[in-house]
Amino acid sequence: MLVCDVCGQALSSEAAVRRHLGRAHLGRQPRCPFCGAAALGCDELRRHIEAAHPEPPGARSPELTAELPECPFCGEAAGQELEAHVNARHGHLLGALGADTGNGEQLYECPMCSLTCANIQILEEHVHLHLEEHSFVEGGNIRDLELAQRLQIEEDKQQRSEEERREREEFKKLQRQYGLDNSGGYKQQFLKNMEREVDRGRMQPFEYHKRKTDMMECLAFGIDDGKTKTSGVIEALCKYYQNENKDVRHVWLSTGVDHFHSSLGDRGWGCGYRNFQMILSSLLQNSLYNDCLRDTTLIPSIPKIQSMIEDAWREGFDPHGASHFNNRLHGSKAWIGACEIYSLLTSLRIKCQIIDFHKPTGPMGTHPRLFEWVLRYYSTDNEGGAKVVCTSKPPIYLQHQGHSRTVVGIEEKKNKTLCLLLFDPGCPSQEMQKLLKQNSDGTSLKLLRKFVGSLKDKQYQIVAVDGVLSLEEKAARCHASQVLTSEKIP
Repeated sequence: MLVCDVCGQALSSEAAVRRHLGRAHLGRQPRCPFCGAAALGCDELRRHIEAAHPEPPGARSPELTAELPECPFCGEAAGQELEAHVNARHGHLLGALGADTGNGEQLYECPMCSLTCANIQILEEHVHLHLEEHSFVEGGNIRDLELAQRLQIEEDKQQRSEEERREREEFKKLQRQYGLDNSGGYKQQFLKNMEREVDRGRMQPFEYHKRKTDMMECLAFGIDDGKTKTSGVIEALCKYYQNENKDVRHVWLSTGVDHFHSSLGDRGWGCGYRNFQMILSSLLQNSLYNDCLRDTTLIPSIPKIQSMIEDAWREGFDPHGASHFNNRLHGSKAWIGACEIYSLLTSLRIKCQIIDFHKPTGPMGTHPRLFEWVLRYYSTDNEGGAKVVCTSKPPIYLQHQGHSRTVVGIEEKKNKTLCLLLFDPGCPSQEMQKLLKQNSDGTSLKLLRKFVGSLKDKQYQIVAVDGVLSLEEKAARCHASQVLTSEKIP
């Protein structure tokens, strides 16, 4: 059994002694019994008393200092007269540090925890325990704080590293999604997909080599191979509507448009280029645009269109958009949108405008204002009483998040509802050719028809062609495009 040196309490082990000392005798500093000044220990307290509260001259006898017991208050050698000396000179302090028990024994009170000790030596040892324990705990607290700070720093560093990793992965994902990951362009994808078809037994090796040769030849001349083109759909629609009398009151159609769908080389990213081919196919059939397109008499291939957009950027069109693509499209699978179509058409001196339907204008997230705008576009100057109006208007480029299509006409039902007619680059030519059949019952029109409730993306943009630009007008639009903000429908 162990006993506390300070208070005499019986304890079971050294660990219990340490815990007892930390709880019962920690946290106070000794103070000067004369002025109340705090001291770090008994020695410092004594030095303070000697320096700050000296005795009158002659109070001490140097010869007896090393031989006689000293006063615990002033350190003077007192010998057998120690008790009388204390009572006479320091009696007023007995209440602070000690008191007489009544039977002649002097008791000393700890200035830190008020524990009463039998003599001054025990008190001194007791106070030293306080100071040592206080220093140990204070040091331990500092070490714990430092450890906690290091752990927090490591945790923050790890969290930042994880966030940076996620950001890099998201950025790479977006690069792949929008064709900006330097994984090759139209030619590389075309060859890779054909090799996959051969491996799966869907294409014979001789066909692979023939199509590869044809593709390389078309790319060398910068023209589309025409293998995804379907012509004559607008003419077939005109005949169909003239004989159809169910629920259509009026229908307005674009001038002739060829449909182009995605191929092995641009599947998944080429919709913007294919829609440009559709618009261009219509403009090439309109003599108004002969002068603008004298250098573009054939439908260009997708790599050629990419080069044409880069040429427009070099002229100064849309520098902000060009920087997004790092001024490079050719050889990539980069998606393009309304701004690139606008820049390309304007660089060819074709007058056009971007209209931004930046928020829904109808219930359930619909865009009735978009339908009304398209109706005005086709019906202006074509307001006769005819049921079917084949206008001279070019088709409209329609963009929304992740996809684009071409508007080739609009229906007005007998109940006044409107329905857009769209060419979708994602629709294969086998489906489009069904519209060419003379005995069509109209079921194939589901491929083209889009009612108000079918277009619920948050935002839509259209590019509409409206004539030819002079050289001066082209230069002015090039300058304006550097600070272009598209017109917004409120």
